[in-house]
Amino acid sequence: MKKIVSLLVALVMMLSLGLVGCGKTDDKNNGGSGNTASGDKLKVVTLINGNLGDKSFFDSAANGMKLIEEKLGYETKVIEMGFDKTKWEPTLQDVSEQDWDVIIVGTWEMKEYLEKIAPQYPDKKYMIFDSTVDFAKGDLGNVYSIEYKQNEASFIGGALAARVTTSNMEGANPEKKIGFLGAMDSPVINDFLVGYIEGAQYIDKDTKVAISYVGNFEDSAKGKEMSLAQYNQGVDIGFNVAGQAGLGQLDAAKEVKKYVVGVDSDQYALFAESDPAKAALITTSVLKRVDNSLLRALELMKDGKLEFGKGEVLGLKEQAVEIAENENYTKILSEDLRKELNDIKEKIIKGEIKVESALGMDKAKLDALKESVK
Repeated sequence: MKKIVSLLVALVMMLSLGLVGCGKTDDKNNGGSGNTASGDKLKVVTLINGNLGDKSFFDSAANGMKLIEEKLGYETKVIEMGFDKTKWEPTLQDVSEQDWDVIIVGTWEMKEYLEKIAPQYPDKKYMIFDSTVDFAKGDLGNVYSIEYKQNEASFIGGALAARVTTSNMEGANPEKKIGFLGAMDSPVINDFLVGYIEGAQYIDKDTKVAISYVGNFEDSAKGKEMSLAQYNQGVDIGFNVAGQAGLGQLDAAKEVKKYVVGVDSDQYALFAESDPAKAALITTSVLKRVDNSLLRALELMKDGKLEFGKGEVLGLKEQAVEIAENENYTKILSEDLRKELNDIKEKIIKGEIKVESALGMDKAKLDALKESVK
């Protein structure tokens, strides 16, 4: 009898331990640090709501996938969804049904789709760059967001433009007038603009800024037309923040032999061999290092330090934004100017220069700023 009781007690204990083991919470199913075992080889996919080849924003995201594959050994893929918005939500839904561990999307245009779909797949991890989601809605504990302080790097770009327009450089003229070509009149694009204006006026309060919006991210012909109009009105250096449409400004600059500040990727490096005449006019590029920020996120996730269910805003300090200091930058800008721009960068990082942001800025205040530089 004692033997039977002992066997029953042992059986109960074994069952209890088994139930406890089954009841363990897998970190993948919840918000939190998103720990991964050091030996895990994750599958990471990025959905591009557009096409590659913009020589800036989306190409930087694709480069982030290459860095993740090279440095972490993860399996990566980039899916181009094109500009047909009706395909974006079903593509995100389909990919969520597949065996990807981490699904990455970008821009504010993907925000609502992600808020809708991520809660349906709590075992997946999602990331969104250049935008955030409304975490207050709940059920988004498997989402991490990255926003950028593009206004900080744009401040340096504006300071550079203000110096170029008053310089004795070959393509400069006596007018204190610089240009800005945006894709759309949206918060992120205007965040570039606010920094650009403030940087220019930090150098010279009398600097004027011609502002145009293409209305989309893909129409490079319209981007060129608008940029030519600015150059013909006295602008001698422009800043394009328009994705593929912004490539039209580079074409316009080459045609009239004026200057450009590129965006997102080092646009001088992209054209240095294929079109050196165009590349020579690109003074620098305001870099939004989507690639660095995605690699950083996956590295933190690997180390169990990435917090899902919340977002971060990354700037100069985190090297998520910067300006391109390439051979052309060194060649066409004086040493004194380069030193001045570096001093400005350090002051922003230290908080000695505070750059306003269009994100959350009152529309009336933004409109007043635009009006003040006409």
